[in-house]
Amino acid sequence: MLTHTTTRVLEPGDLDAALAILESDPVTNAFVTSRVRVAGLDPWRLGGEMWGWYADGRLRSLCYSGANLVPICAGPEAVRAFADRARRTGRRCSSIVGPADSTALLWRLLEPTWGPARDVRPNQPLMVTEHASTDVTPDPLVRRIRKDEMDIVLPACVAMFTEEVGVSPLAGDGGLLYQARVAELIGSGRSYARIDDGKVVFKAEIGAATSRACQIQGVWVAPEHRGRGLSETGMAAVLRYALADVAPVVSLYVNDYNTPARRAYARVGFRETGAFMSVLF
Repeated sequence: MLTHTTTRVLEPGDLDAALAILESDPVTNAFVTSRVRVAGLDPWRLGGEMWGWYADGRLRSLCYSGANLVPICAGPEAVRAFADRARRTGRRCSSIVGPADSTALLWRLLEPTWGPARDVRPNQPLMVTEHASTDVTPDPLVRRIRKDEMDIVLPACVAMFTEEVGVSPLAGDGGLLYQARVAELIGSGRSYARIDDGKVVFKAEIGAATSRACQIQGVWVAPEHRGRGLSETGMAAVLRYALADVAPVVSLYVNDYNTPARRAYARVGFRETGAFMSVLF
């Protein structure tokens, strides 16, 4: 018996069906779920389109197409359909990111027309915790950043992004979108740092948050302070805030070759539960 499949751009009326897919894996899908919970499915408010893949009239998989291309709960057939649509529309994103298996297949299908990529990170362990470890004492100097401290924190955010991604976030539009994002995280109380003598020593943000899960991002220690365990005590502090004030499950993903970070996160209480993949353009 043949299965009838189709792919289309979702509309605001599809919100409940889309959320059902997203909430089926609240940790993996935290980034996109947090955006949809705030903006709905209107492309202008969402910052991109949400593609839906249907099998026999039922929504089965999603793909967010904005600044990132993100396959969501997508098996091989859905990934192929999303790749076909992505080829037709052309590349509009700066990265492809998502669960390693579906993202790897999506990239294999798109690479002949979208490649080469600037960088491919095929294995980024997804780490999760519901409890803070008692082995690491949280740094009492790590705190929420105030709105009037934007100018202090922004240089550290730029340094982290440049070091991690390989390009400055200030390129292109002069950094307007990036500065707006930093300001949004500070304004929502999801930016944390230790500031000594007017300089950021450690920082991290809760970049995505829903009632069920949140995701820490942008972890950075100033180069002159590395090797002193500040990533562990700083992360322990951010994790304490996240579990107490944001969501019952906290996640992050990290490059597999960053062994010191993986060890630090494990000491704080994170365990590896899966893997993401990123393709950077």
